[in-house]
Amino acid sequence: MSEVRLAAETRTAFGKGGARRTRRAGKIPAVIYGHGAEPRHVSLPAREFTQALKKNGANVLLTLNVEGTDELAIPKAIQRHPIRGEYEHVDLISVRLGEKVTIDVPLVLVGEVVSGGLLAQDLTTVAVEAEATHLPTEIQVSIEHLEVGQHLSAGDLILPEGTTLVTDPEALVIAINEAPTAEQLEGETAESATAETEDEAE
Repeated sequence: MSEVRLAAETRTAFGKGGARRTRRAGKIPAVIYGHGAEPRHVSLPAREFTQALKKNGANVLLTLNVEGTDELAIPKAIQRHPIRGEYEHVDLISVRLGEKVTIDVPLVLVGEVVSGGLLAQDLTTVAVEAEATHLPTEIQVSIEHLEVGQHLSAGDLILPEGTTLVTDPEALVIAINEAPTAEQLEGETAESATAETEDEAE
């Protein structure tokens, strides 16, 4: 995985007012946790952090320069503005070289659903454990050769080398069900319309 360097500045102003001032200055309020140390309040350059996530995904490994000292960290929780979508706050976990961490990795489906099949996806991410400098950004799941009635569990996923599954291997990831026929869909629509009419009559 790629490593991204960012300059992190120590924050001394807290609360909503301090966070607003930090964001107006083009920075994102953040807190670094980990290794039994006291949480440290810092700010990250908004533009560079946004680009890092866009290019490398939410599990990007960051090299933070805090007051002249480099340290590794990964995002643990990210808050975004519900309308504008900009990043409002980040929780970071401090990591060390060689240290293994547990993260949630997004699943990316590859291939087309078989003709007559209907895809049902139960999981969009799985938890895995991996070395901090080799965290996967995604796990591809091929549905190309799955027939109607077949399914994949978490234990069936092909994980990158050095990655261990944490999610229950029996957990259902995807299933290929039989797609409803046009007649069945029409029947469901008619039943729904009838039920709505009866509700209105009541």
